[in-house]
Amino acid sequence: MESSDNFFHKASYLDQEGQFRTSKVPVVQEIAHRGIKHLPKRFARVHPQHDHDPVTSFFADDVSEFLPSISMANLRARFKPEDRAQELANLANGARAWGMFVIKDHGVPWSVLQGVRDVVKEFFGLSFEEKKASVGSYVSVDNMGSGRNFVKSEDQPLDWIDRVTMKAAPAGATQGLHVWPQKPANFSRHAIEQYVAEARSILNDLLDALAEALLLERHAFLQNFDPNESEINVRVNYYPPCPRPDLALGLTPHSDASALTLLMQFDPGSAGGLQVLKDMKWVSVTWPPEALLVNVGDLLEIMSNGRLKSPWHRVVTQMDIDRFSVALFYNPSPQTEIEPIRDCSSSDEEYKKVVVGDYLQHLYKISPTMEKEAINFSKTPKP
Repeated sequence: MESSDNFFHKASYLDQEGQFRTSKVPVVQEIAHRGIKHLPKRFARVHPQHDHDPVTSFFADDVSEFLPSISMANLRARFKPEDRAQELANLANGARAWGMFVIKDHGVPWSVLQGVRDVVKEFFGLSFEEKKASVGSYVSVDNMGSGRNFVKSEDQPLDWIDRVTMKAAPAGATQGLHVWPQKPANFSRHAIEQYVAEARSILNDLLDALAEALLLERHAFLQNFDPNESEINVRVNYYPPCPRPDLALGLTPHSDASALTLLMQFDPGSAGGLQVLKDMKWVSVTWPPEALLVNVGDLLEIMSNGRLKSPWHRVVTQMDIDRFSVALFYNPSPQTEIEPIRDCSSSDEEYKKVVVGDYLQHLYKISPTMEKEAINFSKTPKP
């Protein structure tokens, strides 16, 4: 059997002395394929620095019974004002309490969701050589293509994940870049792009609905999203079975650098990997495969002047289960200056104007962090 040491991504970074370094990041799928019984040292998190940081995937509470499930059909049903008013109230309560909610009756055809599942699984079913030939890696362009986010040192514990990232909007954003997998042949145009088109409509409707639910002007949030310039980044995540779920994480704790994130997962048996920090305790988040999960991102926290908070969340690993998910990150263009919404009821003007690109650059520079730190870039120092 060929050694998994031959299968790696390259990650470049500046060390603490400002020297340019390149790290070889192992491809997790190839490690797991060998059926190893011991966790490689680079993936072990053995020195947690906070009481809520230890990996306790087997003991986390399940939040699903408390997480609101929002009917998009009711939100869109303006001819049924009572049903819509109730749905808006549920949306406001859930978004404020958790920073995330499940959406059902969203209108995305099952065939479209199944098409995404099929091409993602087919891509990760390719050999390493086929995947490497199928898609490039561009660390300097928003970490597009295959590879790994936020590698800053050789000593940093690595996440137990393989991923591919593409920019689906605006049109032509990745022209000349080899970031869309060439295999399977229908990966982009016939699967992912079709799903993205459906998702954009949902996300636009949710931005308007969230503004209404918070008693703001309907387009208070959506006005920041130019239909020709706003961005949708797609990240396809694969979490192979892990020999030590108690020592490794699939995804480091973080908040999303987006306005809204739309997450789909594939199989009921793979549920339970996502966890959110609530009242200093990690709780598991599950939802049906036909539904979608929505996360509030940092940019919407800023736009809402803190009325909504982006949740601190992570992904834990599982011993005998492959887990796949697809996340869409919806952002205004990098050149857009977003401003916190102020009205007569806003007494705490904690957030300030920021340019989206400046905020993202700051977040990329300091990540990963042990706590929710990047958002401080957008806050006005309190006297």
